[in-house]
Amino acid sequence: MSRSLLEVSRFPVLAASVKLAAVLCGALLASGCGFQLQGRAPLSPLLAVVQIDASDAQSDFVQDLRRSLLASGVKLATVPAEATAIIHVERDEFSEHVLSVSSRNIPAEYEITYNVRLSVTAGGAERMAAEEMSLSREFSYDETRLLAKQREEDALREALARDLVGMVMRRLSAL
Repeated sequence: MSRSLLEVSRFPVLAASVKLAAVLCGALLASGCGFQLQGRAPLSPLLAVVQIDASDAQSDFVQDLRRSLLASGVKLATVPAEATAIIHVERDEFSEHVLSVSSRNIPAEYEITYNVRLSVTAGGAERMAAEEMSLSREFSYDETRLLAKQREEDALREALARDLVGMVMRRLSAL
């Protein structure tokens, strides 16, 4: 055995202390450079307790917005009286448009678009005027793979909703 292995095995407490010191040093350096876990945006104290006012509370966008707010330390209120801020989701739409068709007049490419329009009120005042945000993606269509293309469309819709929530969270962190 080498000398360093013998020394570590004779002093297990020292080895554990060195490892602990290295981990703590790494954590200190990471926090000092402004590192934050992805998906967690620092929000204003105005947004400590938020109610989400949306016509469709089960949409991909609203569900992802709830998760992101909770990950950022926000408490969700069920009634406006409990909330310090209200996020009004005025529009939450998903649409698809045919981009091209085949020689047999069957759609070959689609563009899917996710639109949201929202505003924020806090303390009886409008903190963020109504803003519209939109993202779109294109995908090809193959009628022989109908089930797979439906799953692809669902996955793209969910990804667009997540990306829109990221945009909204960055906007909310600027309030």
